[in-house]
Amino acid sequence: MILGKGLGRFNKFIFLCNMLFAFLLLMACINRFLFFGFFSFLSFPSLFLPYLVAVNLFFLLYWGVRKRKQFWLSFLLLVFGYLTQEPFYRVFGSNEVPGEGEVGVLTFNVHGFSGLQKIRNKEGVREMADFVKQQEVDIVCFQEHYKGANRELNDFPYKYETPDIADKSIQAIYSKYPIMAKGLLDFPNSKNNAIYADVLIGKDTLRVYNIHLQSFQVRPRSFRFKEETPDRLFNRLNESFRKQQQQADLIKEHASKVGYRKIICGDLNNTQFSNMYNTIKGDMKDSFHEKGSGLGNTYDFKFLPFRIDFILVDQGLEVQSHKNFNVRMSDHTPVRASFRLQ
Repeated sequence: MILGKGLGRFNKFIFLCNMLFAFLLLMACINRFLFFGFFSFLSFPSLFLPYLVAVNLFFLLYWGVRKRKQFWLSFLLLVFGYLTQEPFYRVFGSNEVPGEGEVGVLTFNVHGFSGLQKIRNKEGVREMADFVKQQEVDIVCFQEHYKGANRELNDFPYKYETPDIADKSIQAIYSKYPIMAKGLLDFPNSKNNAIYADVLIGKDTLRVYNIHLQSFQVRPRSFRFKEETPDRLFNRLNESFRKQQQQADLIKEHASKVGYRKIICGDLNNTQFSNMYNTIKGDMKDSFHEKGSGLGNTYDFKFLPFRIDFILVDQGLEVQSHKNFNVRMSDHTPVRASFRLQ
């Protein structure tokens, strides 16, 4: 091994590991620009990009302290990542407090209002509904909605829900502004779907999309996961990536035909480093990148936090605030943002 020349046996092993994680970081970085089609599984490293950055930082320090030329492998990959990716951690320019005259939006995958224990009861439904009402937002987008919660959300006079279609996940849009038009984007061969509503704010019409992309359905503690063979798990994940991309393309095509300003909220079941996210986002603004702070994580897988719930707004809307809530009423946490119509 040329690059490992002059290394002892242990350091050669370390460098082999370094090359592996550098390759995974490269795959994660280029994923946002490419759709791998039949080889959708190659998108998998993008889910873990922040952690791949941390591992490569370790290797960079390891070789840097020893003044070895292997330092350059992780260094160049980290520079490439810095130049091609949007930040996953924000420190400056954040604002969590909405102001007067702003339109407030909340997105929340409520897991059927059944809580972390997956047991739905009146107290749990009321607790989640009270939390939403306390935020005093104007528009709420629920994923995995429960229609029985409607009576607890009477602060919102207008609403639209996924129509009663057999075996489909229910999304809902609640609004304090009149809904002038509404519709469903039904994803083929999937329980997931997206809905939209045109709300009238003063004299302006705003298109609101509420989307829920294909889930990977990976729950380590579930019996199904423990009993599943590696090849079946691989094929299922690969199929989920492909469906997500198909769904993202449908949303992009539908949204491109809207002649007025729009926002897109929802659970993408993927991160900002994915091609799916970038397909949907286009030139829209991510409220977290505008006014968020920290990691902005909305879902914890084991001990790893992920940001998979988003609020995207058109360039003609000025984001004023963004807040991630650290509340444990669902397997996801809610996201709130506010904006002004420019």
